[in-house]
Amino acid sequence: MGARREPRSRLGMNAHSMRKTNYFDGLVQARDQANGPDWLMALRAAARARTDTLALPGARDEDWRFTDIAPLRKLSFHYPPPAHALTTADIQAFLLPEAPTRLVFVNGSYAPQLSSLDRPPAGVAVTALRQASAGHAALIETHLGRHARFDRDAFPALNTSLMDDGALIIAAKKTSAAQPIHVLFVTAAAANGPVSAHPRCLVVAERGSECFLIEDYVSLSDGVYFNNPVTEIVVEDGARVRHIKLQRENRQAFHIANSAITLGRNAFYAGVSVAVGGRISRNDLQCLQTADGAECALDGLTLIGGRQLADTHTTIDHAQAHGSSRQLNKCIVDGGAHAVFNGKIMVREHAQQTDSAQSSRNLLLSDKARVDTKPQLEIFADDVKCAHGATVGQLDVDELFYLKSRGLNDATARSLLIYAFAAEIIERIPVASVKSRLQRLVMEQMHLEAIGGVQ
Repeated sequence: MGARREPRSRLGMNAHSMRKTNYFDGLVQARDQANGPDWLMALRAAARARTDTLALPGARDEDWRFTDIAPLRKLSFHYPPPAHALTTADIQAFLLPEAPTRLVFVNGSYAPQLSSLDRPPAGVAVTALRQASAGHAALIETHLGRHARFDRDAFPALNTSLMDDGALIIAAKKTSAAQPIHVLFVTAAAANGPVSAHPRCLVVAERGSECFLIEDYVSLSDGVYFNNPVTEIVVEDGARVRHIKLQRENRQAFHIANSAITLGRNAFYAGVSVAVGGRISRNDLQCLQTADGAECALDGLTLIGGRQLADTHTTIDHAQAHGSSRQLNKCIVDGGAHAVFNGKIMVREHAQQTDSAQSSRNLLLSDKARVDTKPQLEIFADDVKCAHGATVGQLDVDELFYLKSRGLNDATARSLLIYAFAAEIIERIPVASVKSRLQRLVMEQMHLEAIGGVQ
């Protein structure tokens, strides 16, 4: 009689195998002594219990079948010590003049010497979770860990089980704060091998308020590391949130991110996500419209080359009536890189008069580049207006011919078309310094010739 096989978990890897992964067990054990209020300890414990039963996703999991994280499985990571030696000069290249208020985290730990909290927008609380005042305790308990589900996904479960600090932004009722708040997550190399960081961010826009978040991930070295961030954004009735996420880490990094957006009645959320770094990166965003009249706009740009793999998964859940959503996702893929886009729009039975549109547009710059795109509609209501579409192609031959007929050489014509393709997303970022840096990054990343007006 043959040996009995171990049962495999739903996600395609048995739980025992996952628990033997160094960056899992070692990190959790290192954080077992973390303290906090009873509810936070209970939340960590619940997430820890889920990590004992969930497994890292594999090819058998439908949502991960195009994204092979085998290179991540083979590596061992450790929890890094805070990088206290860093100074503002070390991060000067990443600072944004339009955002005087900033929270900086280095290797997942709050860095007060690099942060600037002297002039927060009026009516907005900006602080590290550990330093939050007692007056915010009830609000934090209500929302922290309640929107980003960790019962079915190993990565947010791991983040929540290790949660000890993070960024906290609270816009008070009827506060209008258009000035951006910069939350900068920096990863610096450690002497004893690859590090693993688990950043956390909680944003609450109370009823009738307005706030603007720039969530930014950068590297100070070329070493291998693993970032596993979780962001929760709550937009209460009549509130408005603008959110820019920049993932510009080095090409050896692993970045697996989960974001959960919850919208109240007549709430508005506008998000722009840009991914250019990482050996393997994934951005998983869930947007839930919980009340009538909620509106969201999601824009995304992926710009990769070499052997990079970038995966964008989004779900817009219209759970109530009169909601609207718009989504445009673009990928520019060069070399042997691989981009994945899976965008689901769900319209539930009671979400009548929903208006939703989704577009996935992808540009391949080499014969070895690959894109897998899967826009999805699941509609259970009958009075709706929904549309989606996807295109995958190369540079238009007729457009190249036209530009060259106007005196441009081939390289400049290609550069202009590629830049124009990306610029549609970049132009939706209302921060001049971010816009100009991304413009330069497109030129550098794609090795494009200089174009008039773009430095």
